This record gives sequence, C-alpha cells and structure tokens, in this order.
Amino acid sequence: MTDFPDATPAVAPTRAAIVAAARDWIGTPYRHQASLKGAGCDCLGLVRGLWREFYGAEPEPLPPYSPDWAEARREETMLEAGRRHLVPVPLAEARPGDVILFRWRADLPAKHAGVLSAPTRFVHAYEGAAVVESPLGPWWRRRLAAAFAFPGVRDDPTS
Repeated sequence: MTDFPDATPAVAPTRAAIVAAARDWIGTPYRHQASLKGAGCDCLGLVRGLWREFYGAEPEPLPPYSPDWAEARREETMLEAGRRHLVPVPLAEARPGDVILFRWRADLPAKHAGVLSAPTRFVHAYEGAAVVESPLGPWWRRRLAAAFAFPGVRDDPTS
C-alpha cells in the first residue's frame, strides 16, 4: 500500500478527452519544472497537468530537478515514475492519449515526454519555445523509449 492518492477517477477519461486536454496546453510557454496551463510548463509539467485534470492530486511529490538531471544522475527516473503510476504499453501498440517517453541518446535515460495525439503526431513542451503539436517523424521515432496509458483510460465510443 502506498501513501499516494488513488488513481481511479469517478469517470475514467477517454483517449479523445486526453488528446483534447493536451491540445488545450498548446501555446503554454516552456518553463522548467512548471506545470500551469497558459503560464508555463516543461514536458513533465504537461503530463502532470493532465494527471491533475483527470485524477486530481498528483500521485507523488516531485523533487527539484535540473535541466541536465538525466545526464548527471544516469537513473531512469522518468521511466520508473511512469511504471509506478501509468500502465505500460508496447511502443508498437501506443495510441492517441498515451504518454510517450524519449531518450536523446541510446546510452542516456529517458528524459522527454509527450502525449500521442494521432498515430503520427504528439503534443509536448518544447524547450526554448512552448507546448506544441509536432510530427512524430523518423528523428523522434528513433528516440522513443516507452509508452504508457493513463490508468483506466477508456476507448472512445466511436473507435
């Protein structure tokens, strides 16, 4: 048993609701460690904000982290947090509404997150800019490290 809040919302979100909510963050300025729609967020802050929208309180406290935390610590902090709070999905089976993680290099821990918005697009906080929806092209696909579904996510009625 953990001290973390239950991750079961009264009504589980649909994949379309998660994608729509992620797109609502587009244009939010990039701010390291922030997680406030319209004011600022980083890639993890976007996922945290979606969690709060659908599940309430965040599942665990977030320690401060530097921009180079993955390189400095060489620990799979983001990947392990995904395993604790989200539902692992094989990369080949990731669908819109799923969280996807990236590695900048094969020998580094996963450090970037986004939300798949279509089979070939994702929403993420882009350092130096804002939350954007980008093509999931070859450059990004080569860096995919993991995929996760939000707990209890429902398929859309029309899918």
